Amino acid sequence: MDFTEEQIVRYSRQIVLPEVGGIGQKKINDGRVLIAGAGGLGSPAAYYLAAAGVGTIGIIDCDAVDLSNLQRQILHTTKDIGKPKVDSAKEKLNALNPDCNVVPHWEKLTAQNINEIIRDYDVIVDGVDNFPTRYLVNDACVMAGKIFVHGGVLGFTGQTFTVIPGKGPCLRCILREPPPPGSVPSCSEAGVLGVLAGTIGIIQATEVLKYLLGKGDLLVGRLIAYNALDMKFKEIQVRRDPDCPVCGDNPTITGLTDDDLPGCAVKERRESY
Repeated sequence: MDFTEEQIVRYSRQIVLPEVGGIGQKKINDGRVLIAGAGGLGSPAAYYLAAAGVGTIGIIDCDAVDLSNLQRQILHTTKDIGKPKVDSAKEKLNALNPDCNVVPHWEKLTAQNINEIIRDYDVIVDGVDNFPTRYLVNDACVMAGKIFVHGGVLGFTGQTFTVIPGKGPCLRCILREPPPPGSVPSCSEAGVLGVLAGTIGIIQATEVLKYLLGKGDLLVGRLIAYNALDMKFKEIQVRRDPDCPVCGDNPTITGLTDDDLPGCAVKERRESY
């Protein structure tokens, strides 16, 4: 693509980087990224990816903006309360960068639709708020050979790592099955420091940009654990498990299921907003 004068100015601080240049910026502009969840992690990740010039950003979320979201979900404002998060996200991202094609998916990720949805994207960013959906995304990405950037936050701690199928471990290599329902408190039960989601979400966005550029070392086989109270990052080496039921040598999970997925809070039609 030929950059317009406005685009050259907009992305000038990236283009001037030797690791990016015009060729790298074109790679970013050609990138197609799906954000699974327009919440605490998805908001900062999407915002910085749009700012960087990622050409197509899909946002999938079936919930509406709630007052309790606004402490950490920076894509949404008070006036958006009650609006589908995907609509609120599209509005903010296009206001920041009109060049970005934001594709809203106002639906719940399920075993029936996930393959069709992720098919058109290069990278999937984990911004979901429950374990069953996170494992569904992990499994679907491994089976489809899609890059998956995991992230999770709770309280004052967060973690992130990148899954490249065939080159490193997946989520099930670390923890075979999702924790039993009720065994791990949710953010609404245990709380979460708002800025923590920003820290982890921005690291996820950094991983996406590095992948699109083909530069740097990705968090493949390296889980970053962050403790905000201690202000410490810890790198944990994780290896692909040859007995992993999804990415192992003889996978036993060869199909997708979604029996334990939570319901969706949005019941009304979008036209009512």
